[in-house]
Amino acid sequence: MNLEVKEPIDLVRLSLGEKIYIKMRGDRELRGTLHAFDQHLNIVLSNVEEVLTVIEIDEETNEEIMKTTRRNFEMLYIRGDGIIAIAPPKRF
Repeated sequence: MNLEVKEPIDLVRLSLGEKIYIKMRGDRELRGTLHAFDQHLNIVLSNVEEVLTVIEIDEETNEEIMKTTRRNFEMLYIRGDGIIAIAPPKRF
């Protein structure tokens, strides 16, 4: 396996078959096994856990309430234009 890194997308290539962390727009986080990606950073993950964090305002007290929702997917396709950050294995 070629471990040479010439450009940032090479770090993603080195994570194929590994569990990665992806931060998405809209306070959405994904953790799953990387199966495929392309030059636009469209990604296919398996065994995915999605964590969605939403902050709501209590109308009576004006306090912020943070709600977290978790979902699991067997397989998921992610469009690259929604990705903010990717962390390789063992770094999250």
